[in-house]
Amino acid sequence: MDKRTFLALLLTALVIVVTPLIYPGARPRPAVQAVAGDTGAKTVEAPAAAASTAPTAAAQPRLSAPAGPLTSVARVAAETTAVRAGVARYELSSVGAAPVSVVFDDSSYKSLRPGERGKSVILAPTRGALLHYRLVLGADTIALDTVAFTKQQSGSGITYESSGARPIRLSYEFAQRGYLTHLRGSIGGASAGGQFLVSFPNNLRSAEADTTEDIRHLAYGYKPTRDDVVSVSFDKLDSTVFRTDSGPLRWVALRNKYFLVAAISPTPAADFAAVRMRGAPRVGKLAPSAEATAIAPVREGSFAVDIYAGPQDWGQLRAIGNDLENVHPYAGFLHGVVQPFSTIVMRILLWMKATLRVNYGWVLILFGVLVRLLLWPLNQSAMRSSIKMQRLQPELMEVQKKYKTDPEKQREAMIKLYSEHGMSPLSPMMGCLPMLLPMPVLFALYFVFTNTIEFRGNSFLWLPDLALKDPLYITPIFMGLSMLVLSWIGMRNVPPNPQSKMMAYMMPAMMTVMFLSFPSGLNLYYAVQNVAAMPQQLLLSKERQKAAPTTTRAATPPSGKRNIG
Repeated sequence: MDKRTFLALLLTALVIVVTPLIYPGARPRPAVQAVAGDTGAKTVEAPAAAASTAPTAAAQPRLSAPAGPLTSVARVAAETTAVRAGVARYELSSVGAAPVSVVFDDSSYKSLRPGERGKSVILAPTRGALLHYRLVLGADTIALDTVAFTKQQSGSGITYESSGARPIRLSYEFAQRGYLTHLRGSIGGASAGGQFLVSFPNNLRSAEADTTEDIRHLAYGYKPTRDDVVSVSFDKLDSTVFRTDSGPLRWVALRNKYFLVAAISPTPAADFAAVRMRGAPRVGKLAPSAEATAIAPVREGSFAVDIYAGPQDWGQLRAIGNDLENVHPYAGFLHGVVQPFSTIVMRILLWMKATLRVNYGWVLILFGVLVRLLLWPLNQSAMRSSIKMQRLQPELMEVQKKYKTDPEKQREAMIKLYSEHGMSPLSPMMGCLPMLLPMPVLFALYFVFTNTIEFRGNSFLWLPDLALKDPLYITPIFMGLSMLVLSWIGMRNVPPNPQSKMMAYMMPAMMTVMFLSFPSGLNLYYAVQNVAAMPQQLLLSKERQKAAPTTTRAATPPSGKRNIG
């Protein structure tokens, strides 16, 4: 194994080691305002479909000045209405006119939770309703979950209305297979301005086999109009103070690993003014709950919010726009570098899946072969450059020995020698580039497999889930063996080097151990890459063998000496 191959393998190992270390979080946006915690209004009696509790969001809805809690909270009997929209079934409460839960009958996304595997995913908090609303009009705060509404269903949606001095109307229209809801509201007798507050649940009920891992992914996110997506994990929030991040914001969301609830501004005029967040006491090392409220404007008694409740499906979120597909930013401080590659990889994989209509396992196999074929010319050039360097090595050593006391003459002689052989001093370094080009793809695939719902629950051959590790450890072992064979072929007809030989055997062993707990889809892709590279390595090994006599003649010319310099 030559130095370039060794360098490429070493950097690949570094990618795999460093990736889990930088994974935990995206950069947080500095808090604009922190306010001491205060008490919030209590909700009404629980709806029949799910136990409802008090929203713990603060009673201070405005950025300008805090509003006191309601002087009284009425208790009103609530009833829930089930509304079917595409693949979703919404449960809405007559008290508060807000969704309590959403059940998805999408065959692509089934629950993996123990005891519920294969059943429909229920998007709801462990306690309470999915959303809570409040209206702030001047000095008055109206908690809608203390208000009784009457409903009127239509063919494409449902409308809730309340009576009183200030009649309130909220209408829901469903789109995008039921995942997207257009909420439009109005309040009578309102002044020119006001605020509509959307309070998110304290958490989301897990639908994953590993519920603890799902809790670790709980986070709020939002999209400033002129900045990147900001993600704030639950464990980064303080339980004693509120964090207020000001807008304008295009959307605010709560997510776990694969699902989310997002409040989206339908127009720039309806952008959220701010989001207020606060943590909650931890349970051991976990932060299983928190609270957040998005603040939307009320203009001339009207307000509008779009609500997305569903999977973090890349295609669906991208169709909504405003970078919602990046609601789960990853790679930490390398997000800006990794994200473009991840987007390209996702586009290619989704296109191949839609076009070929085959299992994602076959998509990965074909993608691995395709990447290797695209890099074939570059690898060919790099490896032939390596053969030239082997021919040139004895003469380079002779130059270094002859001018070891005169660096300037040594440099000039080496440049001349490179030129005679049609090379440059940068040739050894440029020869490494083709070996390093697959690494950004491998780096991006790590995050794609560990965070993208498209691969969740997809089985292939003996693998129950391409997003999880191989339970039989066949793919990581095969990946290591294929890497070992590739290294062995690469060492054939190469001048003996004990250090390179040792690393050629150590590196596959190290990589196998590191890949044991990695997603089986990633192991499958890397193993295919190794197998697809073997024919090219064999061809070049034969070229090295043919070039060996020439190398010997170059090292010892007939005259016995070569006049250099």
